[in-house]
Amino acid sequence: MRRLLFVVFVFFGGLSTACSGQQTPVQTKPIAVILDTDMDSDVDDVGALAMLHTYEKVGKVRILGVVVTSDEQYSATCTDAINTYFERGDLPIGISQKDSLKSFSKYTLAVSQEFPHKLTSSKIAENSTSLYRRLLAKEPDGSVVIITIGHLTSLSNLLNSQPDAISPLSGQALVAKKVLRWSCMGGQFPSGKEANFYRPDPASTVNCLAKWTLPVTFAGWEVGNQLVTGGADFKARCKSSSPVYRSYELYNNFKGRASWDQVAVLEAVEGVSSYFSVVKDGHCAVSADGSNTWTFPANPLHGYLAIKFTPEAIRNRIEELMLGN
Repeated sequence: MRRLLFVVFVFFGGLSTACSGQQTPVQTKPIAVILDTDMDSDVDDVGALAMLHTYEKVGKVRILGVVVTSDEQYSATCTDAINTYFERGDLPIGISQKDSLKSFSKYTLAVSQEFPHKLTSSKIAENSTSLYRRLLAKEPDGSVVIITIGHLTSLSNLLNSQPDAISPLSGQALVAKKVLRWSCMGGQFPSGKEANFYRPDPASTVNCLAKWTLPVTFAGWEVGNQLVTGGADFKARCKSSSPVYRSYELYNNFKGRASWDQVAVLEAVEGVSSYFSVVKDGHCAVSADGSNTWTFPANPLHGYLAIKFTPEAIRNRIEELMLGN
């Protein structure tokens, strides 16, 4: 992936915890971000979204919107409740699926019921392809970072989309014009079969990799699996009135969970920094069943993350961002 330098002047002094929901204004040039999440079966999506709100409060990020790629009935309303808590209830939410929705999450229903939000149902939310196209069309060329922390159905649908009233460009051309790069939580490296790539729609993964023509960095399963966050120490530091606290409580009562999704957010905003190295001596090849292999020849646009700093230091950084520090 091409290395991109962002000169960011950030004032961290006096920042309230993200779990307080209070904002601190700063002067900076933020990175425009669209988050694509499957806010449902796992809780790392909550931690990743909290991180983005922290970054936004200190001026590093401008969240354009959130795409919810899920068939869980309360994923979108839970996402809206989290955004509302962080004083961004204005953020648009796009939905990949409105029919045959199920209720299987350990936390989305409770968060939707216990925290205020405006979105009353997934059925009235904007279609994810429409939202993707609308958000991208409004932004300067080559400026948007897409972060996917779930399966790739919505991104695939965007790439397959045709010109419409929003933009005269096809989805693939619109992405090529407006997007800077893609940070993807998916795959297992150098080879394996990871859920975001194979469940429930491996054809979307194949399609995305075939049609993507910009830099992409993969945060593989093996990286986040080494970084357990949201445990007892997090519980002691996070305000109990936060939907982040409630989600981790409901998920496994603060026993901790791997930070798969948080790694993708960390890389998307801060780059590899001192935390990671990027392996770039091959490319990510995906089979029809969603399994992947890092293979030759090298594609200069592809890279996957490897830990080069102590896992404890990365865990601490992630939790600081989940808390707002």
